[in-house]
Amino acid sequence: MKVKLSYIMAVGLAAGIGYWMSSGTVVIGGVGDGDNAVPPPAERVAEGGDATFRVQVLNLTAQDRQAILEVRGRTEAEAKVAVRSETTDDVVRRPAREGAFVSAGDVLCELDAGTREARVLEAKALFAQAELDHTAATKLADKGFTAQTRAAATQAGLDAAKARVQEAEMELERTIIRSPIDGVIESPMAEIGAQLDSGGICATVVNSDPMIAIGQVSELNVGQISLGMPADVKLVTGETLSGKVRYISPSAEPDTRTFRVEVELPNPDGKARDGITAVTRLPLPVEKAHKISPAILTLSDEGVVGVRAVDDDNKTAFYPVTVLGGENDGLWVGGLPEKVTVIVVGQEYVGDGEAVEPVFETAELSE
Repeated sequence: MKVKLSYIMAVGLAAGIGYWMSSGTVVIGGVGDGDNAVPPPAERVAEGGDATFRVQVLNLTAQDRQAILEVRGRTEAEAKVAVRSETTDDVVRRPAREGAFVSAGDVLCELDAGTREARVLEAKALFAQAELDHTAATKLADKGFTAQTRAAATQAGLDAAKARVQEAEMELERTIIRSPIDGVIESPMAEIGAQLDSGGICATVVNSDPMIAIGQVSELNVGQISLGMPADVKLVTGETLSGKVRYISPSAEPDTRTFRVEVELPNPDGKARDGITAVTRLPLPVEKAHKISPAILTLSDEGVVGVRAVDDDNKTAFYPVTVLGGENDGLWVGGLPEKVTVIVVGQEYVGDGEAVEPVFETAELSE
């Protein structure tokens, strides 16, 4: 009978396994021989239950921070006056034109005088007559030829005549409409031949020197602003002007709870125009703050944002922080001690008051 090779190999393998098992040598995975034997994982976990948790920490020191408060708003001219007529008549002359600069007192519009000049002449003639009557009555009264009441009556007539002269002259003067301020004439103006009623607008004069930058500041920041504080204002047109805070509203807007702030900007060349979008930058007082990576922020059990730190006894403590602002390389926060050792790795795995083993970073965060 012919024996197959596979049968012979099977018998040999079975004999080898039997001999190895009968020798009593057993190799357990993960465990070495003799003194170098490594305990099984379960034993290693049990033995390490009381080991101190290691965390990575970083020493931080407070720095001086110059915060900038940005206020978005618009520009507004110092004065914008709609010059109105005080009488009614047609425009017969217009010496000024739109876009021209005028000084206070320059003529903007001239109305038809009509019979006003004649009324002035009439009033002056009546005044002269009243003056003669009063002079004569006074002399007669002094000599006793007429009663003092007659002199008093002529004095009253003289005063009334003088008042009528002033009234007629003022009415004539109202036909000449003058600019009350220095500034540039805004379009449109009243056209020649158009009738201006009393209260009608001849022209609007805009005084843009100084220019005012207006914005709204929240109730959280208004306490950091003071009168006279320097400010830089960048216009959407590209110009940048420097000025000072001249007004802070004493009360908030009821709907937005914001406060109006005005910055006065010298504008002698008129490059800043009325109604342009502007961003005002106000340098706030210098304060102590820490710059950190946002990755080290964590939440307390109450949901408060802060950082975990290690004290001198290597115990953890939670510090709530206030985010003051951000930059490309980190966040500025307040509320920390001047010098503090914060946990940068492992802060999520420890609680407050736990003993830890701090390991300092070999390279500190860039500041």
